[in-house]
Amino acid sequence: MRVKSVESGSGAMFWAGVDVGAATTKAAILDEKANLVSFHVQKSGVDYVSGSRECLERALERGGISEDSLKGIVATGYGRYNVPGAKLVKTEISCHTKGCFFHFPEACTIVDIGGQDCKVIRVDESGKRTAFKMNRKCAAGTGAFLEEVSLRLGLDVSQLDSLARVSTKRIKLGSYCTVFTSTEILALIRKGEKVEDIVRGLFEAIAQRLLEMDPLQGTVVMTGGVVAHNPVLVDVLGEKIPGPIKVPPNPQLIGAFGAALYGLEQEGESISEVRRVRSNILEGSSPVCNPG
Repeated sequence: MRVKSVESGSGAMFWAGVDVGAATTKAAILDEKANLVSFHVQKSGVDYVSGSRECLERALERGGISEDSLKGIVATGYGRYNVPGAKLVKTEISCHTKGCFFHFPEACTIVDIGGQDCKVIRVDESGKRTAFKMNRKCAAGTGAFLEEVSLRLGLDVSQLDSLARVSTKRIKLGSYCTVFTSTEILALIRKGEKVEDIVRGLFEAIAQRLLEMDPLQGTVVMTGGVVAHNPVLVDVLGEKIPGPIKVPPNPQLIGAFGAALYGLEQEGESISEVRRVRSNILEGSSPVCNPG
């Protein structure tokens, strides 16, 4: 994770974005040129107020930044109204759109896979959101889905990506229900199927779930913690759609990053001008996947 170093006593001022998701809370701190200077990610827990405060404090501490240097805090995410001291509150849809368009200023379809939901957001060439869909009633295809199935397989969720990459057989699993999928997995284990092939099947099921939510056309930009920790999902989805897939730097932080960008705009900074000056903004980003 690349961040710009902060010189002690430099007099620089910063904006913070805090994204309180159902599963994790993310804090991103940007300087006046939209450089990511520090961040922190932690479990959201059950107390969003204290959790969001702790997350921001740890990001400040990590970057060696005093709280007095903050011009403001912009809150987003499921628990956005629980962030103490927030000057501005924005929806996660708006913040993901803002953060992704900053990195990829073109018409695209954003796919965000979080701990409890999936979002598909359509963005036009000017950066305006034109449509979005979200799965609100089921955790299938989300981080919670992977965590639940990992328990069933006796694995740590951190093992899934590497296991899927060594799979040699394609296994089809249902993508509609976590409970039913767990039952399917038990049957596959009884049949003697390899764990790595079952895990690959999980990512295939998530990709299929996304395609069932909304057709993925043109350039696709993928974000969220599931993508950050399981980049194999980009490869799996790339085999199923004709267009390119792009992943921004630090995909789990995009909501918080976009929130902080709103803060910069509040201050009167032109995001398009910042992007022009920082022509090397994509340095360090994940490679573009051009399927087949």
